[in-house]
Amino acid sequence: MENNRRDFLKQAAVAGTAAMTGVFASSCQRAPELVENSIDLSIDSKLIVPKGNALQLSGTFVDEISHDIPHQNWGEREWDLDFQHMKAIGIDTVIMIRSGYRKFITYPSKYLLNKGCYMPSVDLVDMYLRLCDKYGMKFYFGLYDSGEYWDTGDLSYEIEHNKYVIDEVWATYGHYKSFGGWYISGEISRATKGAIAAFHSMGKQCKDVSGGLPTFISPWIDGKKAVMAASSTLAKSDAVSVEEHEREWSEIFDGIKDVVDACAFQDGHIDYNELDAFFTVNKKLADKYGMQCWTNAETFDRDMPIKFLPIKFDKLRLKLEAAKRAGFDKAITFEFSHFMSPQSAYLQAGHLYNRYKEYFNL
Repeated sequence: MENNRRDFLKQAAVAGTAAMTGVFASSCQRAPELVENSIDLSIDSKLIVPKGNALQLSGTFVDEISHDIPHQNWGEREWDLDFQHMKAIGIDTVIMIRSGYRKFITYPSKYLLNKGCYMPSVDLVDMYLRLCDKYGMKFYFGLYDSGEYWDTGDLSYEIEHNKYVIDEVWATYGHYKSFGGWYISGEISRATKGAIAAFHSMGKQCKDVSGGLPTFISPWIDGKKAVMAASSTLAKSDAVSVEEHEREWSEIFDGIKDVVDACAFQDGHIDYNELDAFFTVNKKLADKYGMQCWTNAETFDRDMPIKFLPIKFDKLRLKLEAAKRAGFDKAITFEFSHFMSPQSAYLQAGHLYNRYKEYFNL
């Protein structure tokens, strides 16, 4: 009996090994076929809307000093590849959204380091300018944000720091051929305390020091989705009306028209059925005061409780189509590298890139 039991166990073990070997061999044989057939690049989505009936993105912010989206920890190799992805869809303008936020800075500023800011590991301003030179793009330098405006609501606090930053940056980096302009980085939505004086002072200094290079601002519309990033609420009840928006921004534009060349309102704080009404007013105001009318087409989604993830393609399409209908001059985005790049930390960002390319036949 014992011999029979041992013989049975041996046979079972041999049979089991053979079966496992067969399964493993079968897997190895099928694996190349699965990899090869995982995606068919000849397949496109069957769009039921007209292709390319929108204003194409031609600029993007880059956000290396982030406080509400995760840092991707890219080095120059990753940034070089991202500039290639940008170039492939027609982006010709790169805007560094801010040169510093509170104590974190993008370049080794002697002035800001003396104010207690932290030393960066690489000079990002120099890197972006070299990449813009390499890929034939224009670079806009975003001014320093001390955080005092966010703490106090008074934008005039940012004037003093940027007096030194503007001069320092132009003296250090103004020789680059891609240095194409300035972004006055204070973000406001309405008649904010000190806004007109701050925009005018900083805008004038930028233009004076650089021989008249263009400047622009990117405020937000105080719409139903203009809530604090830390809030769990998706909409607020006291949204600005179109009439209030026009009246308040007419006053602001009148006070800065000689030193600010373009305005790119952020488009994510209003609902999609409100785009035409607000965009029409924005274009009317820009034309009235001799400014270019851009749109900041946000590529992150404000409609979800998770802050922030790449936007659904149809939402981006609706916003860019409205910008075209309104006759806007340029579309930029916040922000390609996190929310649209094929190498973003968010998998769905690369899918948005693919849908965008399909829509514009790129």
